[in-house]
Amino acid sequence: MVVQAGEGVLTRLPTPAGRLLVATAVPPERDAVARAFGAPDTPEETALPGAVLLRTPGADVLAAGVGPAAAASAPSAALPAARLAGNPYDLVVSAGIGGGFAERAPVGAVVVADRILAADLGAETPDGFVPVTGLGFGTDVHVPPAALVEAAREAGLVPGAVLTVSTVTGSADRTAELLARHPSAVAEAMEGFGVAEAAAAHGVPVLEIRAISNAIGPRDRDAWRIPAALTALTSAFVRLAPAEAGSPFALARARLVP
Repeated sequence: MVVQAGEGVLTRLPTPAGRLLVATAVPPERDAVARAFGAPDTPEETALPGAVLLRTPGADVLAAGVGPAAAASAPSAALPAARLAGNPYDLVVSAGIGGGFAERAPVGAVVVADRILAADLGAETPDGFVPVTGLGFGTDVHVPPAALVEAAREAGLVPGAVLTVSTVTGSADRTAELLARHPSAVAEAMEGFGVAEAAAAHGVPVLEIRAISNAIGPRDRDAWRIPAALTALTSAFVRLAPAEAGSPFALARARLVP
């Protein structure tokens, strides 16, 4: 079931078993994902604590807000609500658009994270950046289920590390610094690690999928291709979540359901 907030009362609505929660940052990303799951062109929004949720035939999709804090907050409200309602989610996906490292994930590509990394969570020192783990606490990486990553790769997505940043990269020097620190990185965005932290806190597997709207490097808004990236995001979810239960991605997901 999904829990809906209305006039201060939580109402339980029936949903199918084996539920998927997709957390995006903003409504255009949310709607791009929802279209892949059969939502109408003018979707009905449902208010949840800290989030705006759209119910579709194949997934619940949130517009959680920009940045890792908002990204963690909204799923942290939706996940326990679903569990308390007796029908918890079996997978959380952080999804949206992002920047790509040009030689690895060009504009128009869609990537899937084999690691979700907090790229700037830590401390600057005279000897360079030290991640939070190097300071002796916390974590800076979440690892999605390998079977899901492989199924996404078979569907045409580019696997690699996806970096979560609080400040979008806008210079060649910063691009080079990130690549030197994270040589397997294919993309950056601002929400994946926050979503992963929320999922981990509730014991739910997580995945991150990003359609590339721009090359990481010197900031050039005129070169961004946001509408095309949103279309690519829809297409990627269509390929990953077809109606056929025997698809590689559906089979991999089925292994996650208790």
